[in-house]
Amino acid sequence: MALNNLKPAEGSVKEIKRVGRGQGSGMGKTATRGNKGQKARSGFKNKRGFEGGQQPLHRRLPKVGFFSRTVKPYSINVDKVTKIATLDEITLDSIKSVYKLSKSVEKVKLIGSTAKDLASKIKDENVTTTGN
Repeated sequence: MALNNLKPAEGSVKEIKRVGRGQGSGMGKTATRGNKGQKARSGFKNKRGFEGGQQPLHRRLPKVGFFSRTVKPYSINVDKVTKIATLDEITLDSIKSVYKLSKSVEKVKLIGSTAKDLASKIKDENVTTTGN
């Protein structure tokens, strides 16, 4: 096999359809565009979502949904999870060692009646209490 012998696979290369080249070609006169109408004209461009003057589907249906990009903190009640109150330094990693959190949790908010007392122990900006 050499570079001068290479040929494309059988049936992979098709000849282009040459439209508007006379009646004998079978694709003359209207050049496969049908008879008259907007789509038969030169320069026709179909706009995305256009339904021939009928109100498009994306305008008929109501707007729905909203996705907030702000990270909402995971709330932990310190009154119920007493192990967090016994920690010397409260960081996200130290909370994860005591309390089971998913990997997707980036921020934690400590709530409860004793949460304000723990504010001095917090050493991580991703951990907050109801007081701060």
